[in-house]
Amino acid sequence: MRLLSIGLIALFLSACGSSKKPDEQAFLNSLDSTKTGPTIDEEVINSILQQIPSPLEISVLLKESGTKYNSALLNTSDNLPKYNSNYKKALNLGVYGTDLGYTNIYEQNQDGIKYLSSIKSLADGLNIGQFFDIETIGRLATNSKNLDSLLLITTQNFNSINHYLQTQSRANLSVLLLVGGWVEAMQITCQVAAKDSKNKELQEKVGEQKIILEQIVLLLSFYKDDANMASLLNDMETLKVAFDKINITYTYKESTMEVVNGVAMIKDNSTTTINITNQDVENIKNLTNIIRNKIIG
Repeated sequence: MRLLSIGLIALFLSACGSSKKPDEQAFLNSLDSTKTGPTIDEEVINSILQQIPSPLEISVLLKESGTKYNSALLNTSDNLPKYNSNYKKALNLGVYGTDLGYTNIYEQNQDGIKYLSSIKSLADGLNIGQFFDIETIGRLATNSKNLDSLLLITTQNFNSINHYLQTQSRANLSVLLLVGGWVEAMQITCQVAAKDSKNKELQEKVGEQKIILEQIVLLLSFYKDDANMASLLNDMETLKVAFDKINITYTYKESTMEVVNGVAMIKDNSTTTINITNQDVENIKNLTNIIRNKIIG
């Protein structure tokens, strides 16, 4: 499955959103922080998002490995009333988006409905509910055959949301959506990888995130004047120390051409080697859980 730019909040945005213009004054009145930080070029955020594996991709990998569905790995929708600040709402909008993707892959529709409701509530609270069409998403999400369509729709709509937040000088919300979803995907993956030490593919998926985390730290550093963002940045820098022990080696080999079913195709012969130990996975899991508990608590 290819990596799509909005993997971290996959499955809960729709291109069928209302054409009604947002109440910009209501949006501005809802802001709980005067320190919004600088505006980051949309292309910078999008380039980072494109590198991030979709939680759906990770969920598929978990399911194919024989891992059973485990709702205990997810953030319960019962926590929704806790999220009163925009900071918490944005982070957990990303978290719940990842959780919805996980329930979809395992076809746990009843749990999915709960997350759809929580997602809609948080989006409305952030005054970006106009970008969400829960009825359409709910219909598509009950059929995993629509996965590619959902991901494409999601990609297009995050770009719209990101652009809107940029015009409101609230690009930090885009970053928080990204971080919340990434942390949730990481903790799910690490929990499973730590229990299945023989699954090298899953361990390598954890190791790959070293590069992504470096980009996330860079994004958060733009907002270090805000107390919440500075605290989150500090947590991510602590996690980065654990990731720094992982060695990723890229070996270039010249591409070759081969014919498959009468069609000439270019084969990439370069390889990437990820050296990660069981102890690395355990350390990363523990630190990720600490960060995640702060986010959802």
